Amino acid sequence: MAIKFQYNKTSLQDLSKQLKVRERALPTIKNKESALRIEVKRAHDKVYELEQQIEKRLTAYSKMHALWGEFDMNLIAIENIVLSEKKIAGVRIPVLDSIEYRIAEFSMFNNPGWFVEGIAILKEMARIAIEREIYTRKTELLDYARKKTTQKVNLYEKVQIPGYHEAILKIKRFLEDEENLSKSAQKIVKNRQMEQEERS
Repeated sequence: MAIKFQYNKTSLQDLSKQLKVRERALPTIKNKESALRIEVKRAHDKVYELEQQIEKRLTAYSKMHALWGEFDMNLIAIENIVLSEKKIAGVRIPVLDSIEYRIAEFSMFNNPGWFVEGIAILKEMARIAIEREIYTRKTELLDYARKKTTQKVNLYEKVQIPGYHEAILKIKRFLEDEENLSKSAQKIVKNRQMEQEERS
């Protein structure tokens, strides 16, 4: 990205201001990138942990496979999932507040006694699966923000800051050359005047 400028003092001042803004912002952006990187890792680890919990529970309940055939799946349903938002390093992410279930009435005498435990098992499995989905979304949002922040860090560090330094240097050299030429021209004029005075 070429930085547009003019060879004058106003342009030099503008470029110097832009350079200072970027140099001041760079450490903050780097800290944000670092924080996002840590949060992405945490969220990713949490997704893995929740997937392991689901696998573990499915393996444990697979022995009860025959019993689940008796279970009435209409006894429990998810009615509402309550989410809130939290900001992490300037990124809004979803947070699971609660899950509201609708549990149908059933006779404890006409149904197997383990139905109550079956409802508790399904509630727990649903909670883990929903939490995993939320953490997956959190990972995606944080990773997207991290990539954007990394791009900004690279833009500042590798393109804009060196570009501004180079442009400022070019303007300073041009102004110095202009000043030197002006002084040389003044000396030449002064020398000619002195020579003319001596001749006269």
